[in-house]
Amino acid sequence: MSRPFKVLGIQQVAIGGESKQKLAKFWVEIMGLTKVSDYRSEKENVDEDILSMGKGPYKVEIDLMEPVDASKSPKVHDPKLNHIGLWIDDLAKAVEWLTAQGVRFTPGGIRKGAAGYDVCFIHPKGNEEFPLSSEGVLVELVQAPADVIAALG
Repeated sequence: MSRPFKVLGIQQVAIGGESKQKLAKFWVEIMGLTKVSDYRSEKENVDEDILSMGKGPYKVEIDLMEPVDASKSPKVHDPKLNHIGLWIDDLAKAVEWLTAQGVRFTPGGIRKGAAGYDVCFIHPKGNEEFPLSSEGVLVELVQAPADVIAALG
C-alpha cells in the first residue's frame, strides 16, 4: 500500500481543563513553557492559551484549553488530553487517501486552524460508512510549512 504523504512529527498537544489559569500554573510557571498567543472561538466553544517549547521547525505547540461554556459541546475539557496534532507533508493528499481507506473525519473539512495552518481532524470513533478511526483519540492533521518539511522530511 503506497501512502502519498508522510507524518513528519508532532505539531501540538492540546490539553483541556476547567481553568486555563490552573493549567498555566503548571505548564508556564512550573514547567517553563512560553505563552505565544491566545485563541477564542464561541463556535468551537474554546478559550485557549497557545504555548510553545523548542524552536524553529522543531517547535511543538501546547494548547491549554477551557470551554467558553462548560455545558455546551464540544467539551474541550473532557477528555483532558483533548487531541494531538501531527505535521503532514501534503494534507490534501493525506485526506484524500485516508478517506479512500475508510478513515472517518470530523465535519468541517480542511480549514485554517488557530495557529494559521491548514488543518482537519480524524474522528475518534468510526461509523458504518467510515469504520477506521484513531480509536478514542482526536487527531489533528496539520499542513507542515516548508521549513518543517525540510527539517523533518
